[in-house]
Amino acid sequence: MYSAIIVYTIVALFCAKEKFMETIKIKGYDAVVIGAGHAGCEAALALARTGIKTVMLTLSLDSIGFLACNPSIGGTAKGQIVGEIDALGGEMGKNADKCAILMRMLNTSKGPAVQSLRAQEDKTMYHVEMKKVLENTPNLDIRQAEVTKLLHKNGKLYGVKTALNEIYYCKAVVLCTGVYLKSRIIIGNHTEPTGPNGFKHAGKLTQSLKECGFEIFRFKTGTPTRVDFDTIDTTNLEVQRGDENIEPFSKLTKKQPKNKAVCYLTYTNPNTHKIILDNLKKSPIYSGLIKGIGPRYCPSIETKIVRFKDKQRHQLFLEPESLDTKETYMQGLSTSLPIDVQQQMLNSIAGLEHAKIMRDAYAIEYDCINSLQLFPTLEYKNIKGIFCAGQINGTSGYEEAGCQGLIAGINASLEIKNKPQLVLKRDEAFIGVLIDDLVTKGTNEPYRMLTSRAEYRLHLRQDNCDLRLTQIGRDVGLVDDTRWKLFLKKKANLKKAEKELEKIIAPNKAVNDMLQSVGEVPLYTGTSVKNLLKRSHVTAQMLQKTLGLFKGQKPDVLNELTIETKYAGYIEKEQRQIDEAKRQERMVLPQDFDYSTIAGLRLEAREKLNKVKPLNMGQASRISGVSPADISVLTVFLKAKKLI
Repeated sequence: MYSAIIVYTIVALFCAKEKFMETIKIKGYDAVVIGAGHAGCEAALALARTGIKTVMLTLSLDSIGFLACNPSIGGTAKGQIVGEIDALGGEMGKNADKCAILMRMLNTSKGPAVQSLRAQEDKTMYHVEMKKVLENTPNLDIRQAEVTKLLHKNGKLYGVKTALNEIYYCKAVVLCTGVYLKSRIIIGNHTEPTGPNGFKHAGKLTQSLKECGFEIFRFKTGTPTRVDFDTIDTTNLEVQRGDENIEPFSKLTKKQPKNKAVCYLTYTNPNTHKIILDNLKKSPIYSGLIKGIGPRYCPSIETKIVRFKDKQRHQLFLEPESLDTKETYMQGLSTSLPIDVQQQMLNSIAGLEHAKIMRDAYAIEYDCINSLQLFPTLEYKNIKGIFCAGQINGTSGYEEAGCQGLIAGINASLEIKNKPQLVLKRDEAFIGVLIDDLVTKGTNEPYRMLTSRAEYRLHLRQDNCDLRLTQIGRDVGLVDDTRWKLFLKKKANLKKAEKELEKIIAPNKAVNDMLQSVGEVPLYTGTSVKNLLKRSHVTAQMLQKTLGLFKGQKPDVLNELTIETKYAGYIEKEQRQIDEAKRQERMVLPQDFDYSTIAGLRLEAREKLNKVKPLNMGQASRISGVSPADISVLTVFLKAKKLI
């Protein structure tokens, strides 16, 4: 009798589970965005704003637009990316302007090619405001759900499956999983399967990606301690303030952002370094507990101490997380050392002798894909309809993620509409450089955008993002009428200002006083405005103020005019290089060609070419392991076969 009851109970429980897990079929969406970080936000907005019925699925609604690490947007090369996102019709720049508490233009002592805008953000406000934008966007629904499986048939995606057995049918999916794929945080010898700041991780999707044919890498990043500001002694610390006259990220920002906070600067010292070295065996990086590959350009403090033994100190920035909290971000002090060592290390630093930790620093490991498996459109080569963006592609940084999400969202939309997809070239945008690097060279460590990665930096400046990309944004349907009118007005004003460059200025007291005040030789004969502007220390703003030229022109037009005039020779030289590169880009390569059949190619070149399957000769020439000699052999062979 009892055995029969047991059997009945087991059967009943099984049936109940089966009933609970009954498949729920959800239709009515053309696109699914997985993840709500910076890539997910831009992807979802791009799809919805171009008329695609979209659902964003995220592990937590509280993680939407979350600044998981540094409370800042922009920085060297990154500021350009934010400007490019804005020019194309993305959201990051507008939100960054709205939530900024301190803004600075970096590298102002250097040339315009390396100047970049950086903003400290109110972390709480950034999340709230981005969430508002998403919630109020037509064609976009947001749901808290964990995706566990990608559904595909005959090389084409048709939907996704969630942990609750929901199936969302769709034509395209954009994977924006960030650092949540099988992620775990590590502090000392403690590990925990979780995402950043205790958010839930995605534990099952990796297996589905493997079944789809994705090659999986394991990367690692980290974040520093957060300290109670009231326990910091700022008396003798260097204060870092924002710029007085701020040119915002977005051309749609009407009010100039105001600085509402300051940052402080301090340094490690030999005592700090000794504490770290004495406890190095407790670091999971050196104990072997961490297996993932970490970022080269944002290393932990223990890696810095080991790698740069000759340095007596390392720079640390104390950055406010929000105007509504005392939490202070310790930029430069990323670590995974045990919490007692973190406290000891912290208290050895000037100004932090009595500092109290509010959040412990930690390392985080996560899964990502081999970006060489993607087309330049960010679509997966093996299954149509799967797009990937952000840290799943092996990148690091909010800005790098945001721009990939934007491009992936645009291309998913264009594919659904059966329209030609968008590929930005290396001479058009830092975004183009980033994506081309990922799909052509790949990465074996978290990729970070650097100014030096761009060959045509004078063309890809912070000031001219709108001139480079607004037309493209308009063409894909993301630039609205308001932005378009502003763009056309700026172009007209710039053209008007350029006509004044040919005016002749005769020697007079006003112009000579101005010249002498900035260390320039006074005029003795008449000269053109252009020649005046070519002088090292003369700007269009000065000529406007002193000589009444360029009446009514705004600072952005005057700045553009100054740069284009001063650097005209260098810009022309760079343009010739661009023209030559475009010649190679026009040599389209067959996608079904087997490069192993070319005997004259080195073995490495054959393997790399077959793996990447470059779209053109320009891309082929940028593949790591393919030499100029290989390109010559390839060109001769394909021309002889009349394949190019």
